[in-house]
Amino acid sequence: MSVLKIENYTKIYSGTKKAADNVSLTVESGDIFGFIGHNGAGKSTTIRAIVGALDFTDGEIYIDGHSVKKEPMECKKITAYIPDNPDLYENLTGIQYLNFIGDVFDVDAKLRQKRIQEYGDKLEITSALGDPISSYSHGMKQKVAILSALIHEPKLMVMDEPFVGLDPKAAYMLKEIMHEMCARGAAIFFSTHVLDVAEKLCNKVAIIKEGKILTQGTMEQLVGDKSLEEVFLEGVDEK
Repeated sequence: MSVLKIENYTKIYSGTKKAADNVSLTVESGDIFGFIGHNGAGKSTTIRAIVGALDFTDGEIYIDGHSVKKEPMECKKITAYIPDNPDLYENLTGIQYLNFIGDVFDVDAKLRQKRIQEYGDKLEITSALGDPISSYSHGMKQKVAILSALIHEPKLMVMDEPFVGLDPKAAYMLKEIMHEMCARGAAIFFSTHVLDVAEKLCNKVAIIKEGKILTQGTMEQLVGDKSLEEVFLEGVDEK
């Protein structure tokens, strides 16, 4: 079953520049789908449209069958978004922020406490949750953003360069959490430029260049006896 379906999505800036050009792809339940491209290729533009942070010109995006344009609240209820640079409320403590997010998604107090404890321990951030977010390093803010995204057990997790700023152990734990989510039937769509991570982690990938999808499919279909890095460089270097 498709959790995310993008159909002919196009985003035009300044009347002429196509940041996304007729993008179509499907992310199904259980997929870890990697979205790969150089800076400026259209990754973040597409991601921001998926999560409702950016309107778009043409096409349609569906999350669990709901239109992002017509049913934004239904989509947001079942989606989590981790941007490349988490913008958290600096004047709150970590736990205050997490409880705020729990309130937004109407998560039961006992359930949210259980999830905060579980994921906080996995990401080794629990002991710092009483401290103000303004005192956190970038990596700690990233961990709190990840934790906040897991509180309502989303059907779709959307992440923009999620491994940037994470220490190796936290990056490993995030990968484990991603696998656990997908085993429960969730779907994950994330952008990355770390190709070896994508090759080991994803079952599907799409490569985007200048707003257009160059190629997409299962990792086995695309890579064959090559590496993902070779496939990517061959694709983006073609004139």
